[in-house]
Amino acid sequence: MRLLNKYKLIEIAHSIKGKKPKNVSKEKTNGFAIPYVDIKAFEKGIIDNYTDGENCTFCTPDDVLIVWDGARCGFVGRGVEGAIGSTLAKISSEKYTNDFLFYFLQSKYKVLNSNPRGVGIPHIEPNLLWNFEIPDVDTPTQRLIVSRIESLFAELDKAVEHLRTAQQQLKIYRQAVLNHWLNNDDGKWETVKLGEVAEKIQIGPFGTQLHKSDYIEGGIPLINPMHINNKKIFPYNSFTVSLEKYKELSNYYLQIDDVILGRRGEMGRCAVVSRKEDGMLCGTGSLFIRGGKLLNATYLCHLLSSQKIVSYFENSSNGTTMSNLNQGIIRNCEIPFPSLYEQQRIVEEIESRLSQAEAAEARITESLQKTEALRQSILKKAFSGELVVLTGSTTANCG
Repeated sequence: MRLLNKYKLIEIAHSIKGKKPKNVSKEKTNGFAIPYVDIKAFEKGIIDNYTDGENCTFCTPDDVLIVWDGARCGFVGRGVEGAIGSTLAKISSEKYTNDFLFYFLQSKYKVLNSNPRGVGIPHIEPNLLWNFEIPDVDTPTQRLIVSRIESLFAELDKAVEHLRTAQQQLKIYRQAVLNHWLNNDDGKWETVKLGEVAEKIQIGPFGTQLHKSDYIEGGIPLINPMHINNKKIFPYNSFTVSLEKYKELSNYYLQIDDVILGRRGEMGRCAVVSRKEDGMLCGTGSLFIRGGKLLNATYLCHLLSSQKIVSYFENSSNGTTMSNLNQGIIRNCEIPFPSLYEQQRIVEEIESRLSQAEAAEARITESLQKTEALRQSILKKAFSGELVVLTGSTTANCG
């Protein structure tokens, strides 16, 4: 039997919006000892800021927090001991346990996130949130439903853990393949500095050369590390520049077979430019290497993502807060330099093995997506009476 009696959320719950503290410190001290709770804090347990408590709304680990403002509006988490961030809100109810309320709101994330209020910064749509209907069940039944959800989620978590482990093993396998086919420890190939054989090494334009007004929708793609995934380039239509600005920056034009490399943060993130479209421009967080007649572009790309080269980048890069490659580091990077024929043969050997790894990765990704869909299905069933059957005043599990 389905759960028939329901309340609108507004009838049984209320929210308290977080506030921006008057005083904040990056360091925890005697005067600033209260964690400032943002998304990172309740999702990952990482505290970046502390406050003295003035002008604050507080939460405890039992509280239910929801992202009210921003791209992840509707995302739900549990509190930590601290002061609630200004983009968050605390939701509570005298009728429902926090655990039950937490899972109910979690089941509504996609609906809330897909239907925000606001054009610039999205916000939760209050009319949507407060009109959700929540089943009218007593506290023992709430606990039974929560217990059933958590039992099924625990099984899913085990499956996800196995899939994540398999992903890590594939990552290790990829590096093993690169290490085997690019290994020059026996000196079978000449070793050269990249700057001696590359036709061009160019860092992307400085920030002073690009301004907010230069960015438009549907213009010339500006390629940065965030557009590179698994050695492929995925331009964002919203991250483009005007044709006029593109013409001003001819030194940063990308050509087919250029290898674009992220120069900040994660080292070794690179891809070969395989299509020109109407032009592509190297972004401010990237550099590109034009191998010319002496370097096979795919061979170079595999080299730049190999552990030996990545370690060199990490040890050589500068920057106080993040790794930061410059042209000198790239030019002085020593690489094995076989003939073009041998480079092509190495690429074929590597690609044949990595294609198998990519197929396995695709299957794992599909399985992870299915576990997330199953998680949402469990939540949907939980609040429609399909996990726990109600018969009069008694309850029973649905297997």
